[in-house]
Order: sequence, then C-alpha cells, then structure tokens
Amino acid sequence: MNSVERVHAALRLQQPDRVPVVEFVVDEKVARLAVPDCRDVADCMDRLDLDGVSCGAYFQKVRENADGSYVDEWGVTYKPGPEAVAHPIRGPIQTLADARAYTPPDPDAPQRLGALPELVRRYRGKRAILFHHRAAFMWSAYLMGIDNLLMNLLAEPEMAEIVLDKVLEANMGVVRRAIRAGAEVIVLGDDYASNHGPMMSPGVFREFLLPRLKRMIDMIHEEGAFCIKHSDGNLYSLLEMIVSAGPDGINPVEPVAGMELKKVKELVGSRVCLTGNIDCAKLLPYGSVEQVREAVRQAIADAAAGGGYILTSSNSIHSSCKAENFVAMIRACREFGEYRTPDH
Repeated sequence: MNSVERVHAALRLQQPDRVPVVEFVVDEKVARLAVPDCRDVADCMDRLDLDGVSCGAYFQKVRENADGSYVDEWGVTYKPGPEAVAHPIRGPIQTLADARAYTPPDPDAPQRLGALPELVRRYRGKRAILFHHRAAFMWSAYLMGIDNLLMNLLAEPEMAEIVLDKVLEANMGVVRRAIRAGAEVIVLGDDYASNHGPMMSPGVFREFLLPRLKRMIDMIHEEGAFCIKHSDGNLYSLLEMIVSAGPDGINPVEPVAGMELKKVKELVGSRVCLTGNIDCAKLLPYGSVEQVREAVRQAIADAAAGGGYILTSSNSIHSSCKAENFVAMIRACREFGEYRTPDH
C-alpha cells in the first residue's frame, strides 16, 4: 500500500499493511530541527515518510494593535504566542443585536484555502491530503467569549444559535471548497472538553452542538471526503453522541485527560477509527526516545488490532516537543506497526 491507501483503509476500519502515522500540525521550528534542509512543514512531513500532509484555512490579519495584538477577518482579537495558533482574547459579539448584524469571513475569498492548492499539486496520490478546520463551536466561542457562549446556550439561546449557525455556514463553505480542491480528510478541531470533562452538559451538547456537527459531517461525506473529529479533553460522557454524528475517525483520545486508548477501542473502535494518542503534554517535550518508542508500542498494542487505527500525537507537534522524539514516534510506528499475516 502507499500512504493514501493506508490512511483511507484505516478510516474505513480496514486493516492496512501497517499502522498509518500522521500529524495535523507540526511547529515549523520543530520541523526544521527534524529535517534541517526541509523547504517547509509539508516537505518535512513528506521526507519523514508521514502518511499524510496537512494544512488549514487562512484568515488574514486586518489590523495590528499597539499592544502587539491583532484582529483577523473574523473580527477576533488575538495575542500571539510561541505556538502556531494564537490565543483569542476578545470577540466582537456581545449582544443579540451584534449577533444579528455579524457577517463571517467570505468562504470564497481567494486566500481562504491557504497552502492546500500547493499541497495537492505536490503530493496528490503520494500522501493523504488533510485539511483541518472547525464546525460551529470554537469560532462561536472566539466571537462571543467561551464563558458567554456557554452561558447564552442556557440564558439566551437565540443569540447563541444565531452565532452558531452563521459560523457553521461559513465553515461549511470553506470545507466544501477544500474538498473540491483536493482535500481527502477533513479534521474538525472544535474542542468540547477539558481534562476533567465536557465544558457543557450532555443535554446541551445534544441540543445545540450535535445537530450542527452532524450537518458538517454529512456534507463532508456527500462531497466524498473522510472526517476525523478532534476534541481535546475527557470525552467519555459525549463519546457515543460524537460517534453517532458519523465521523470516520476520532482524535486524539488524550491520555492526560484520562482517555484510555484500549478502553475507547473497546467502546467505539468497531464504529470509528481511533487516531492518537502519543502524549504531547509531557512525553514528547520531556521524555526520552526510548520512552516514546515504548509509548508507541503500547498504543499499537492497545488499538491497532484488526485495523481502524492511525497513530498521531495527542494534539500536535507544538514548539516544546523535541524533534528527536517526533522522529522517534514515526520510526517506532514503522517498527511496531506492521500487520502480519497468519503465516508470519
């Protein structure tokens, strides 16, 4: 199998020749330490023989502020930090009138697909092409503030639903374009939980977020792509609902949040491909190469049997991850991830 066939087989819950290994986000500094002469992050992914290359949508800065913060096309103000994803500090929607008047960024803007056209040109047929984006929740949280959004789901649901629907429609437009441009796997990155459990009750999730998640996933499938649903945190109380929305994969089965890969395999592994869960909170930044190798071996033992497993970190290869541990994770997946026939 080549990389594309390998990833597609795992997402179909089939058993490929070996466990695929991918990453959705790799910090550029780590990429250049791992492959010093790489031209960009995608080239690093390719030369390390990851089974996919990935990128996300692009939203421009529209204003830079004197304090170092900036405002993007969503109207959200961010404070840059050391990571590839900046931290939002305030959004433009505070009232019902704001929600009604708000217009999201144009999904059809020429720059919206970011590096995707170039990745498709360079890697179509060689590596699975992954595109990470979101459905309704997190950008709504950016626009309103996470506390305000969660409060308004109960106290002022009309306001919350107006924002959720506007965000969802814009994001569906971006994702539809991405698939038609060549993206094969859409990774939906809305986080629903912390390490201690979901940010909302199962009832609130079922009423407000699940139908919108399902709309996005249904559209992705109608357009002919796969969907991996990403959410950090402890998802046990939402797991069945998330799987019921129909994603092909779930990520990252985060170990520091108490998500056990073997247990999740038993609960839902016959219905959805598991992708994860090599710890990037402590292990990849601070552990040894041998510890990484052992974690990969254990993850494969816990989740790979019968197929339906893709190895990734538990979130991303962020700036604190050691390059040698990133490389060790990939090599260990090749070492332990081969599926053997009964004759071997």
